[in-house]
Amino acid sequence: MQRYGSVIKVKPEKLDEYKQLHAAAWPDVLKMIAACNIRNYSIYLKDGFLFSYFEYVGTDFAADMAQMAADPVTQEWWKLTDPCQEPLPTRKAGEWWASMEEVFHTD
Repeated sequence: MQRYGSVIKVKPEKLDEYKQLHAAAWPDVLKMIAACNIRNYSIYLKDGFLFSYFEYVGTDFAADMAQMAADPVTQEWWKLTDPCQEPLPTRKAGEWWASMEEVFHTD
């Protein structure tokens, strides 16, 4: 299992919309997340930043993320959520959410 943390800004004028979308996340999006071997997925908010955490239990992260990106329902979901977000300028090429370095973990 691999842990992932990432961060992105939320546009202040879109915060309520973003929260409402996630309060009623689409069942097919949730199924795709699980089908792509993601577990314990959470998103937190602080001072205009969204922090996500999830655990990946698969064996081919790139293939699973490609499967998710190719899913038509997920693409429709992202058409609603992406306009609510503002990527960090320091993110790596190809990232929307900026990946974070894990500096501590304990069980």
